[in-house]
Amino acid sequence: MKLYNTLTRKKEEFKPIKEKEVTMYVCGPTVYDYIHVGNARPMVVFDTLRRYFIFKGYDVKYVVNFTDIDDKIINRANEEGTTAKEIAEKYIEAFIEDAKGLNLYEEKTIHPRATDFIQSMVDFIEGLIDKGAAYNVDGNVYFNINSAKDYGKLSKKSIDDLISGARVNINEEKRNPMDFALWKKAKEGEPYWDSPWGKGRPGWHIECSVMAKSLLGETIDIHAGGEDLQFPHHENEIVQSETLTEKPFANYWLHNGMLTIDNQKMSKSLGNFFTVRDIAKEYDLEVLRFFLLSAHYRNPINFSRDVMEQLKNGLERLYNGKYNLEYLLNRTEDRKLAEDEKEFLKKIDEYKDDFIRSMEDDINTADAIASLFDIVKLANTNFNEQTPKFVIQYTYDNLIGLSKILGILSKEEEMLEEEILGLIEERTQARKEKNYQLADQIREELKKKGIILEDTQEGVKWKRI
Repeated sequence: MKLYNTLTRKKEEFKPIKEKEVTMYVCGPTVYDYIHVGNARPMVVFDTLRRYFIFKGYDVKYVVNFTDIDDKIINRANEEGTTAKEIAEKYIEAFIEDAKGLNLYEEKTIHPRATDFIQSMVDFIEGLIDKGAAYNVDGNVYFNINSAKDYGKLSKKSIDDLISGARVNINEEKRNPMDFALWKKAKEGEPYWDSPWGKGRPGWHIECSVMAKSLLGETIDIHAGGEDLQFPHHENEIVQSETLTEKPFANYWLHNGMLTIDNQKMSKSLGNFFTVRDIAKEYDLEVLRFFLLSAHYRNPINFSRDVMEQLKNGLERLYNGKYNLEYLLNRTEDRKLAEDEKEFLKKIDEYKDDFIRSMEDDINTADAIASLFDIVKLANTNFNEQTPKFVIQYTYDNLIGLSKILGILSKEEEMLEEEILGLIEERTQARKEKNYQLADQIREELKKKGIILEDTQEGVKWKRI
């Protein structure tokens, strides 16, 4: 498998540190608000990579953190007259709910909170001070950028250019304008923790370095996030981690491209700022997941309602293909395959191989999706109730198995009310004719589709389960 490594600016063969284990760290949300569609892209893309590794037989240790202490969280708490902890709890719960809609949240995903690692951060910072790579100024601790090796190697920025740039903030406490905060002295009314330098809280960059090291080890396989995090966040993670451990922090750095809305940058001032919850009012979030996988992850992607409608229709075509195969599975029989029917199996294998080749080529989900459409087209064009059941089952199993990697087609068919009532009427007639075998068959068919029947004195009642 080849992955584009931002660190080297080229595709590289993926070789994990351990033979059958992959360690992945993805920068998660700062929990002061609902996540927007741009936040959702790395979550969906790298969850899909995680799924593909599992498909290949790897044990995946997958971490998506919560930054639950930050200026934005504190400011939101002050605005709402509550605490930073309560704000963080509110939006962590919201994230998990949105993540379930995007088919993201699984028990095996590790979701650490920064505030659970404060002591580890203090220990990390003390280690940097001991190495002469950090210094304390009246309770504020900064990383000394002059002690760094290869600073800028990820983003390809030079320290001299950054210092001379107009956007560098001037802070008289710092020895170098590029020095960054590891520990911030507590201001009045802010949350704080005790430390050797007084009461305070961690800087943003230190959080991810410490959580990755604590949960995955000093060197991890993959660190991922949006391309906007390359500098300064990921650059600073690298320099502080590698200065402390004197080992590579991550072997592969993956970054997804940005998202635009109607070909414009998303902005509240432009009125085109959409949270995942906003999208959920109009579309099933599976459509949003499908949209986020419809382009190569490193390319920019443009969100619009026209595109969403097209992808909604595309997803429905895949679902219809799935449901048609399920229909045929209940109405076909096993028999010996004719030579031309064996060709169908070969074609399915070809489409599966195409899917795998696409995923192996730097997570090309756009081309992988095309392979699913090929499978559905083959089935819709050629299969009927005379097709051997083995062919139907083989096609169905491959469609579902590959779709699971992308995190789609997991919903069961929802029967319309008129369909349910029609089957109940058919069952009632069968009972009148003492055809109890057919009546029981209909009951079981409805049960499989999530409909429970109850025979009462007032007649048959039904409910969804």
